[in-house]
Amino acid sequence: MLLTPGAVAYADWRAIYQGASPSLDPACRPAIAESFAAVGRILGAGEPVYGINTGFGKLASVRIEACDLATLQRNIVLSHAAGVGEPMPVPVARLMMTLKLASLARGASGVAPATVELLEAMLARGLVPVVPGKGSVGASGDLAPLAHMTAAMIGVGEMFVEGARVPAAKALADAGFSPLELGPKEGLALLNGTQFSCAYALAGLFEAERLYRVALLTGILSTEAAKGSDAPFDPRIHALRGHKGQIETAAALRRLMDGSPIRASHRLGDVRVQDPYCLRCQPQVMGAVLDLLRQAAATLVTEANGVSDNPLIFAETDEALSGGNFHAEPVAFAADMIAMALCEIGSLSERRIAMLVDPALSGLPAFLTPRPGLNSGFMIPQVTAAALVSENKQRAMPASVDSIPTSANQEDHVSMAAHGSRRLIEMAANVDAVLGIELLAGAQGCDFHAPLRSSEAVEAVRALIRAQVPTLTDDRHMAPDMEAAIALVRAPELLDAAGSLPGLDG
Repeated sequence: MLLTPGAVAYADWRAIYQGASPSLDPACRPAIAESFAAVGRILGAGEPVYGINTGFGKLASVRIEACDLATLQRNIVLSHAAGVGEPMPVPVARLMMTLKLASLARGASGVAPATVELLEAMLARGLVPVVPGKGSVGASGDLAPLAHMTAAMIGVGEMFVEGARVPAAKALADAGFSPLELGPKEGLALLNGTQFSCAYALAGLFEAERLYRVALLTGILSTEAAKGSDAPFDPRIHALRGHKGQIETAAALRRLMDGSPIRASHRLGDVRVQDPYCLRCQPQVMGAVLDLLRQAAATLVTEANGVSDNPLIFAETDEALSGGNFHAEPVAFAADMIAMALCEIGSLSERRIAMLVDPALSGLPAFLTPRPGLNSGFMIPQVTAAALVSENKQRAMPASVDSIPTSANQEDHVSMAAHGSRRLIEMAANVDAVLGIELLAGAQGCDFHAPLRSSEAVEAVRALIRAQVPTLTDDRHMAPDMEAAIALVRAPELLDAAGSLPGLDG
């Protein structure tokens, strides 16, 4: 796919996360070359310029001689490659590389055209640096993770190649590439920036968008299982409040329930005046989730298209201006928002599971088993869902408020965007499991209403479930059923079966 620096759409970043290979728009190459030439002219003027002929951070006052400039750039890469922990997942690491590629290609970082070309070629050939996931505080850039990425480009460290970990120098040689030789400013330009934090935040956002949509399906499935009302989805209710996400979510829920014989069976004579909030307030809660995710998406797409290293090169005036675009506070705030959204998606789903297993609330057999007592049915899957939701609540504490000074107090306020973003994938995995349990519980609840069926969309979802997991009549090993349901939550076929649902593109 064509990557136009500064103008990459949300859907394109999502496609890259899902495996698309980016190719730079050739129109950006003159700006890259001119920025690189400007660094040479700035050096020729003989003035001290941060990161080009000085030390870094607290050592910015130390002047570096011309003969040591190449060593300076190599040293910053090797010294800053100090991360720990499990490596970044390859899809997230590829996204980070692409974010860095797009940033450098804006022509404000002063790197050589060959540096940009190597990063682009590595993406095309499937060479992905092994980058430890921990070690960034999300200010002065994601220094340690990006230093590991850059180290691989100079032949130090390891790369993933077709799933195997290979020494970086060998991976480059096998692909026909030479290790990068860093020029003035290049090491700093590569390892300074928010691309690690932004990649993880975007990955969490993509997963949250998928889970929002799946939760609409599981929510309607549970509504049908409990013979809940569609009256709370009436468009007049939501128009009076006016929130866009709420209006769109209610419309989607109405469509999913439209034409359901189960719903029609209790329009007359139902003594319940109101359903529990977990059913009735789905448009309000999930609509707020949608609005929040859209706000996070706007922030992250802006960040993804920006330039966040330091100093920045302005070729038209041959200036290197030192600022603070590397501070990842916007990313940290967006990550905190996504964490809250993930927490609420799972929390509302767990409340519906709990409602379904309680005969006093659902009107169904206790724990959704035909013979409660002899069988425990869905008793413990609900406990598992509760455990996962509680874990996510703990993880959802805002990371952005937890600053700690670094670099001898030169970097005295940091964003904590890195781990604020990194937690999102694990939180999303917890929500996958909660929604998987709700899929099973909702389908089981609907089975008790046979021969009545639900709407066409819901029956398509039920058919997918029942193709893999039969109705629970007597207790059996639950873990395989749950794993099958979780896999279905993650599979595109589930959302395909339901038709168009709101998302972050519109």
